[in-house]
Amino acid sequence: MDSVEVAAAPDAGPGPAWQSKCPWGAHNTTSMSCSLADVMSEQLAKELQLEEENAAFPEVVAVAEGPFITGENIDTSSDLMLAQMLQMEFDREYDAQLRREEKKINGDSKVSISFENYRKVHPYDSDSSEDEVDWQDTRHDPYRADKPTTTPRKGFIGKGKDITTKHDEVVCGRKNTARMENFAPEFQVGDGIGMDLKLSNQVFNALKQHAYSEERRSARLHEKKEHSTAEKAVDPKTRLLMYKMVNSGMLETITGCVSTGKESVVFHAYGGNATEDKVIPPECAIKVFKTTLNEFKNRDKYIKDDYRFKDRFSKLNPRKIIRMWAEKEMHNLTRMQNAGIPCPQVVILKKHVLVMSFIGQDQVPAPKLKDVTLSSEDMKKAYYQVLNMMQQLYKECNLVHADLSEYNMLWHDGKVWLIDVSQSVEPTHPHGLEFLFRDCRNVAQFFQKAGVAEALNERELFNAVSGLNITADNEVDFQAEIEALEKMNEDHVQNHGKKLSVFSGDGDPPIYAE
Repeated sequence: MDSVEVAAAPDAGPGPAWQSKCPWGAHNTTSMSCSLADVMSEQLAKELQLEEENAAFPEVVAVAEGPFITGENIDTSSDLMLAQMLQMEFDREYDAQLRREEKKINGDSKVSISFENYRKVHPYDSDSSEDEVDWQDTRHDPYRADKPTTTPRKGFIGKGKDITTKHDEVVCGRKNTARMENFAPEFQVGDGIGMDLKLSNQVFNALKQHAYSEERRSARLHEKKEHSTAEKAVDPKTRLLMYKMVNSGMLETITGCVSTGKESVVFHAYGGNATEDKVIPPECAIKVFKTTLNEFKNRDKYIKDDYRFKDRFSKLNPRKIIRMWAEKEMHNLTRMQNAGIPCPQVVILKKHVLVMSFIGQDQVPAPKLKDVTLSSEDMKKAYYQVLNMMQQLYKECNLVHADLSEYNMLWHDGKVWLIDVSQSVEPTHPHGLEFLFRDCRNVAQFFQKAGVAEALNERELFNAVSGLNITADNEVDFQAEIEALEKMNEDHVQNHGKKLSVFSGDGDPPIYAE
């Protein structure tokens, strides 16, 4: 083919200077010669197109990186490769959706779920991050304890020098480590179970004994919490008894705790509807005896020698003592009420819950004798009233308070009221006279400190209450004679089998068995 020459207009020759600068002047062009084949070449057209693209877009940002979508090894002519790339992008979006669902469901919970089995990450996917694959979500846990190999019945495995018995140190150590999983959940064993630890028998036995001790201690604490009355609180069984009293209409409402002591908790309640055979006072006191076993250390001596409860007393079952203790206070209050001694009126007894009349007004209990401030006349009046009540209690009720002091006497409506008679015993009790002498000492010391000039000392008060005529110069001889009388009475009881008084003296109180 003949070459085609493309040229500009011929030069017109030199001209004036203003013609070269004139915009309407002729433009000088350089001649460029090329063949027709070059003009029609497809490769030349591509190169020209690339040059134009590079000039317009100097930096081309790759959409994604990977072994299958880079510009070097991409092959768009393969349908299989295109399908794999599309499937991989779809699986990535699906796995990302699963991770979002996991985070939404789990939140901050300690127990989490995993959709690991539903993920579709391909093995050639290089974009999987650490948070996508967690060892806790995989089926293989590196910290899971391997199942120890069992020893055959013959007791050994291997032959010759390679024999291994069931007493091998390594085998026993691994078995002991695996057995730690059987400990109670509260016993923390850590994450060392799957780290090929070898515990000796001595260490394992010590850990096992400690785990059992902790489990028993936890059980005891739980039992004490569930089955005992705590400070200003009641256990579920006691609460149920109180609810039944309210539901039956006996009590209208229970307002709250008004007093607490070493042996009981007292609640205030408003009385409900009266029945035909029972009059319920407007305000009641609910005395709940504590069921903690440590409170019974010194109570057995008040019950086991009382003939009314001697046959029913069992030290081996201390939980039953509490009901006897409440029943004993009910009987003692009934005796005092029949004798006309100011004391709470018994309403009803339900197991270890005793309902009585409330000594006080408008939910405010009457003050104790030790807390009230009385004039000299009122204090003198209170002393003679206490002396009269002690004589009535001993002679008419056949009882000794056994814990009489200013803490167990209330001042209400201008007179003294006696409370807390659960420990009261009869004078024929092996320690009845000792308890009476202790009461006389407490009463005499209190009123003497209060400034009552007519107050007797403890020995004179003992003779005045009991009617005995014990003449001793000092307190030691006085207590010796009291112990001799108690011994004489105990021998008489053992010989005759009856509770009769052998005390000598003028004005002996009549003491007979019920």
